[in-house]
Amino acid sequence: MRRTLASLALAACIIPLSIAAQPATTITIQPGGTVDIRVPNIIVPQAPRGRAITIRPNPQAVEIATVEAAIDLRESVATTTLRITVKNPASTQQEAEMLVPVPHGAAIRSFGFDGPGQEPTAKLLPRDEARRIYEEIVRRSLDPALLEFVNCSFVRSSVFPVPANGESTITLTYENVLSADAATSGGGSRIDLVLPRSGSLEASGTKWTIKGRAVSERVIGTVYSPSHPLNTTRVSDKEHTFEVPAAAGGNPGAFRISILLGAGSNDQLPASVLLYPDMDTGAAAGSGYFMLLGGVPGLPVEAQKRTPRREVTLVIDRSGSMRGEKWEQARGAAVAVIEGLNNGEAFSIIDYSDTVQRFGSGPVIKDASTLADARAYLNGLRAEGGTNIHEALQQALKQPVTPGFLPLVVFLTDGMPTVGITDEARIRDDSAAANTANRRVFTFGVGYDLNAPLLDRLAEATRAAAINVLPGENIENSVSRVFRRLAGPVMNEPVLAGRHTADPGPRMPAVHDVLPARLPDLFEGDQLVVLGRYTTTPDGARLRLEGEYLGQRKTFEFSIDPARATTANAFVPRLWASRKIAFLLDEVRQAGVSGDVRTDPRTKELIDAVVKLSMRWGILTEYTSFLAEDPSGTPVAATTHEERLGLAMDLAGGRAMERTGTGAVNQSVNLKAGQMQACANADNTYWNANMQQVRVLSVMQVADQTLFCRGGKWIDSNLVDKPEMEKPDKTIEFGSAEHFALACRLAETDSGAGRQALLAQRGDVYLLVDGQRVLVRGATEN
Repeated sequence: MRRTLASLALAACIIPLSIAAQPATTITIQPGGTVDIRVPNIIVPQAPRGRAITIRPNPQAVEIATVEAAIDLRESVATTTLRITVKNPASTQQEAEMLVPVPHGAAIRSFGFDGPGQEPTAKLLPRDEARRIYEEIVRRSLDPALLEFVNCSFVRSSVFPVPANGESTITLTYENVLSADAATSGGGSRIDLVLPRSGSLEASGTKWTIKGRAVSERVIGTVYSPSHPLNTTRVSDKEHTFEVPAAAGGNPGAFRISILLGAGSNDQLPASVLLYPDMDTGAAAGSGYFMLLGGVPGLPVEAQKRTPRREVTLVIDRSGSMRGEKWEQARGAAVAVIEGLNNGEAFSIIDYSDTVQRFGSGPVIKDASTLADARAYLNGLRAEGGTNIHEALQQALKQPVTPGFLPLVVFLTDGMPTVGITDEARIRDDSAAANTANRRVFTFGVGYDLNAPLLDRLAEATRAAAINVLPGENIENSVSRVFRRLAGPVMNEPVLAGRHTADPGPRMPAVHDVLPARLPDLFEGDQLVVLGRYTTTPDGARLRLEGEYLGQRKTFEFSIDPARATTANAFVPRLWASRKIAFLLDEVRQAGVSGDVRTDPRTKELIDAVVKLSMRWGILTEYTSFLAEDPSGTPVAATTHEERLGLAMDLAGGRAMERTGTGAVNQSVNLKAGQMQACANADNTYWNANMQQVRVLSVMQVADQTLFCRGGKWIDSNLVDKPEMEKPDKTIEFGSAEHFALACRLAETDSGAGRQALLAQRGDVYLLVDGQRVLVRGATEN
């Protein structure tokens, strides 16, 4: 039976679904403030482990089967609906209550129940009452998971039945008003939403789906999540839909989303700056990390007329290794690209094996006639012979550019250079010298038998992208997917710089370590995420983004106000560190073209920085995975910085010489993901040399802190593997008043750190808090 109540008086907070008396099995606040817990299953859908929290051992506790989250954002009002299905694995009916963490200020709109038996009620708990309840649950269940939600409000249901070997479903809709950050360019604003969820790496088995839509009276620049990958669709300029891919629905951590709203003018680029103060040097120093988040909205017809036309050169490998299905897909990709051009844009075709030939003498203007000729030319080609990559690139890059057009190259190969000049460094240098027209070279490497570092560098050096088409993937789909994104070039050759608002005295750059160092061109619908570091005076600084915007030189300015920096933006430095690590490692890999780099002093300098960043921010790669304890509990192989540096030098330096095969392609995939990382990788997932995915579960990224697991104990990165700091200054027992006070202290710092999840781990936790070494004892059975 389904029961629903909607259109409630929000101020009442209590939803009277039934006037029946409550059963004895429940959670009640007794006179004097003590908490009586008798319910056998306490369900917190956002908590880890995928099953009810129980006060007494229950091997058949109610399980959380699915959570479906639907978010509707209309300007600054967010309506979130959670549909939570629980299942009972036992052969007898069980009873449960539900505690749902929600943001402060949330109000219940509706509550529904789909299941047998008595109808439950729902209540939005006052903060003090919620705190007393979850403290008692933590104390009696010996489970610290709820401490992660110490800064949340809670919606609590009354007891409801879950039938034997059956399911019950709760549907909760709540609404909250979000604050708008007006510190964006051109009078726009940024709206941020957080859906509380656990950051635990423990597998839960609960299937999560998260999707929604954003609707505004103003143009929506972009929809962005720093916590999860998003698939977004622009329904119109003022409505976007978004969805977390199914494979990422269970990724740990709160779901965060930001909506950039424009001011209504197409001469403005909706953008916002998010700041994090450098806690290692002190926020008062005026230094920290920044994220420039921007979005290119849909353009009206008049603005589209001002975008430059494209000239696309297709460079296609037709060597013998491309025979069969690969060649058919490559030929289909070429036709799809040409068909995707607008009439009046230009294209050329260069195909190569032992020799290089082309369609016509140079670029031609697309129309019905040239399209038909191109189809006929491609249909007449056959795959055979070797691979003359050098000459094919030379012909593509040296040809004259159609005046006034944006020149793009789509370069496709499945092999190593085998004919003509085959030296990687020579091909790279000659291509750079030939590219006087600044063509963007988008490379597509098919399979594993190719020079992955060469293709990556050709693309990176020209503001383009390198795409790996792995075995089993469709070439035509891969090329078409990328090319669709290259419609409507809006801003060409963008450059980001910083300047101080006031004279800082000694020469001091306002921004540095900006990543990516060379910004890509911006196309209609693109999202721009730039990360870097700033150093400024209390008067602040300005970011200047310059480039050719809709056919004219234009400058956009954005403010860096150090007073707006907050540790609530902890994702900013961690994302920056991910990109920096990938950049440093790619420098080592590119140097591998000359041979063994393990004795090179510059390699040592680069790897030294990688190891330090990895330890500080908990970002592990295939070259530094030894920093984490393996699942068997085997002690880590290196416990001093010099030992770590030596191991990382051997791993990264040795792997740098791999230019082809799965061992080269996996590095290419990992490093490109790191260099452009825009959302969290909480479990440090990477591809190993056999192209198998690896997750690291013994390192926790919590807000702006990192925990390493050592022998069952979670240790702050500031204390880990430091014998001189093994003795704590203070010891706190699990479930004590001090334990809960520390959770509140970590959650409610002035800078909004949100570090309380440090205490939500099983086992002992050893932390550095306000300069003191604090050991928090894990729960123990009586």
